[in-house]
Amino acid sequence: MITLDGNSMTLKTLIEIAYDHPLVTISDAALQSVEDGANVVSDILETGHPVYGINTGFGHLASVAIDLCDVRTLQVNLLKSHACGTGKPLDKATVRAMMALRINALSKGRSGIRKNTLLRLLDFLNQDIIPVVFDQGSLGASGDLVPLAHMALPLIGCGEVFHKEKRMPAREALIKTKIDPDYVLYAKEGLALINGTQAMGAIGALALHDAMRLYHLSNLSYALTMEALEGISDALDIRVHETRGHHGQRLAAEEMAFYLSSSKHLKKPDRKRVQDAYSLRCAPQVHGASLGVFHHVEEVLQTEMNAVTDNPLVFVEDQSAISAGNFHGQPLALSFDYMAMAVSELANISERRIERLVNPQLSNGLPAFLTPHPGLNSGFMIVQYAAASIVNQNKTFAYPASVDSIPSSANQEDHVSMGFNAATKVRMIIDNSFKVIAMELLSAAQALEFRGITGLGKVTETLYHRIRKDIPVVNNDTEMHILIQAMEKRLCQGDFDDLFLDNQKT
Repeated sequence: MITLDGNSMTLKTLIEIAYDHPLVTISDAALQSVEDGANVVSDILETGHPVYGINTGFGHLASVAIDLCDVRTLQVNLLKSHACGTGKPLDKATVRAMMALRINALSKGRSGIRKNTLLRLLDFLNQDIIPVVFDQGSLGASGDLVPLAHMALPLIGCGEVFHKEKRMPAREALIKTKIDPDYVLYAKEGLALINGTQAMGAIGALALHDAMRLYHLSNLSYALTMEALEGISDALDIRVHETRGHHGQRLAAEEMAFYLSSSKHLKKPDRKRVQDAYSLRCAPQVHGASLGVFHHVEEVLQTEMNAVTDNPLVFVEDQSAISAGNFHGQPLALSFDYMAMAVSELANISERRIERLVNPQLSNGLPAFLTPHPGLNSGFMIVQYAAASIVNQNKTFAYPASVDSIPSSANQEDHVSMGFNAATKVRMIIDNSFKVIAMELLSAAQALEFRGITGLGKVTETLYHRIRKDIPVVNNDTEMHILIQAMEKRLCQGDFDDLFLDNQKT
């Protein structure tokens, strides 16, 4: 059981909720805060004092007064009109994370939602009734209005959901699970459900989790390539990295050295080769810099996951509602654009190592394109092509979304973050980069067939044999996409995660 209180959500907890489906509850103290906040909204309605989103229209229509008899209809209209999503449905794990983040934010009692409505959203999460939410449509301010509207629609029996692995109308799923489909929202509740950064936050948080896995896999693939190319071990001397002082760089070097400990394939400088090319010699610096970015993004996410990000906010202390801008996704937008560049660089340098493996002018004696019969066979020649194509695509995706802003709502919302697009872009870059790392691992394992597998490192020996469990040596040309896809699938499903230094420490 996981208990949410609005203050203690972590990335680890969110990942568990997204993928493992634990029972989730809300603390009693948080529920009392929610009740208190809802009472503030009720009191405001009684006074008739105009407060944005409670008894007024939205956005440019904020100056339009709403009659007391229409405030509930206002909330329903808000959800329906804002559900403008296009594109493909987000995966269920991402939407589960969205729901958990929104529940956590609402649990702080600053949003004016009623306890029953919050518990209804919680019930959907626990019963795995997952709204269909699309991957296009959010500007990232005023929050993720479009995706969160799709998340909230099923609460009132509208929209679509995934239930028991089937996509169906929400109303049908609610009837099947004996949940009243005709639920009524009260004042402020529709706005409280959709005015926040939880869609971009969910996508970005799950992306960060995978980016960290990709970082470790990049270190593993680097280690195997170092052995295949008989790289010079001086690049990993810990004294070098201590003199610079960057924490990520030192951690990367330590991890790479651990994977290669006891290896007989590494070399020392000699007259023939004094130092390696940058893709080998500077890998700790490059990978480590990406790790530093990931740590920074995690800090930003940790704050945002426990933040109140809607508008207006209610304050029980003086029975007030304050309209401001906590929904603006700029902190996440900038962070996700930063992460996109950091992930892209892991694939970028990996592709350069693939080129060194297949190029006979750069591979320190390996056969051209890693085939025993070059000419008749092309071997791994086009693996490098494919990796280069993906890396080029990553570079276009890495262009920051956050530097753009398109005014909306009749220029009332005249600067937006585009944080949702920053999150979806980094997700695509990560998916692409798993493919590139898969290609490097395949290439390095193939290279070792010529170099010899005796004397591999402490971890790389296990890595090599695990690759060979279902990836054969390529002696004659075959359909390479089958091998690449098989390798990528194994990386994505975590078949090598137990080899990571962090996991071996624990």
